[in-house]
Amino acid sequence: MKRIFSLLSVLSVMLCANAQFVQQDSVQVYSVAQADSAYIQGDWLTAIGMYEDIIENQGVNPTLYMNLGNAWLKMDEVAKAILYYERAYLLDPSDDDIKFNLELARTKTVDKVNPVNELFIVVWFKKALAVLDVDGWGMVAVAAFILTLVLLGFFLFSKKMGIRKISFCFSAIFFVLSILSYIFATTQMGNIRNRDTAIIMSPSVTVKSTPSSGGTDLFIIHEGRKVQILDASMKEWVEISLEDGNTGWVPVNVMEII
Repeated sequence: MKRIFSLLSVLSVMLCANAQFVQQDSVQVYSVAQADSAYIQGDWLTAIGMYEDIIENQGVNPTLYMNLGNAWLKMDEVAKAILYYERAYLLDPSDDDIKFNLELARTKTVDKVNPVNELFIVVWFKKALAVLDVDGWGMVAVAAFILTLVLLGFFLFSKKMGIRKISFCFSAIFFVLSILSYIFATTQMGNIRNRDTAIIMSPSVTVKSTPSSGGTDLFIIHEGRKVQILDASMKEWVEISLEDGNTGWVPVNVMEII
């Protein structure tokens, strides 16, 4: 009887292992090198499928999003290209290649954006925010805080007045840097988690004054336009705002969240 149970146990383990092997073998796993090779060879549709599969199964990163945007741009799908460039920029606003490709794709859109003038402090904050990604600002915040503590140690325990003055001044500087870096890191993390911007994917959309097809026509926007989501509480309509300050309502199915 024990031998029978042992044999059944061995058979069950073998069957489970074989089923797992068959399941893994049936799923095609692509590599970034394969997707890049398809892109280089001009097989952009295959490259898009591979990049999307890699993102779905292996996780996202700015480079994958940028490569996916490049492939869509080669196929003249400007709105989709901008969508993935924006997603790449959201994860790493410090990457010059992402910024260049995004601006290049925007030149191919119908709408020409005229943003409202912003205060100097707002412009400075946005430029400083884009110097590093969230991980970079996090590391700067930690490093600056550690240096602050070290310099405070010199200030408290040094007997030389010159060293104490210098230590105090630099500790204050690094403390301010650590606070700013923390603010930049948390701001970027908030932007990644609370995604309230979208790209218009339809060729043209009429923005309404109310969340209804019977509302007054306000203006028309076209594919590739970036919009800020103000109110997404309704099921079929979303209130949006543009860079120039104009607001209105559009159907939810004409856009895709960045």
